[in-house]
Amino acid sequence: MSSKRLYIGTRLQRLGELDVMRVARELATEVQNEELDRLVSRSSPADDAISGALARFDKDVVHQRWTSALDRRATDPEGAITLARTLLEDVMKWLLTKQQVPFDEKAELPALYRLVAENLNLAPDAHTENVFKRILGSCQSVVESLGTLRNKLSDAHSPGPLRARPQPRHAELAVNLAGAMATFLIATWEARLP
Repeated sequence: MSSKRLYIGTRLQRLGELDVMRVARELATEVQNEELDRLVSRSSPADDAISGALARFDKDVVHQRWTSALDRRATDPEGAITLARTLLEDVMKWLLTKQQVPFDEKAELPALYRLVAENLNLAPDAHTENVFKRILGSCQSVVESLGTLRNKLSDAHSPGPLRARPQPRHAELAVNLAGAMATFLIATWEARLP
């Protein structure tokens, strides 16, 4: 029995994070184990794809921020919302730096997004097709709303006695939206590379 455990442990160590989660989900469908079910259920379908894209982009800062946000969704919704907003800020500042676009380090998230959108041709006004204008306008709204959400419901400011408390589902939405926006911006930037 210990040799099988050693063999399986060795094989799992060779896999990346995404493959380990895939194996865990497959195993959870075949074996009943409460702890495994709990661990697997903490992820959403987009987690793996976003995680892979962010790890390829910047494993040390951006991907680390993403995994921290994922870990906090269920247990610390306020902290997860803060990290979701910071993830977007990290990606935008990184993209602006790579494109050699000057920006104010203290700029608010919407201002950073406008610069990124201009330089990646993602500004709604830059497109003629109505559906693209609407989608890109919605992307801009998502970014602005995540900034507002962080200011109103995260752990970035004093809660005060009457402030609403975010639930895990709110944190999951914020983290997933931030992850989707971050990967979209990265994919758009990568598509423009020579």
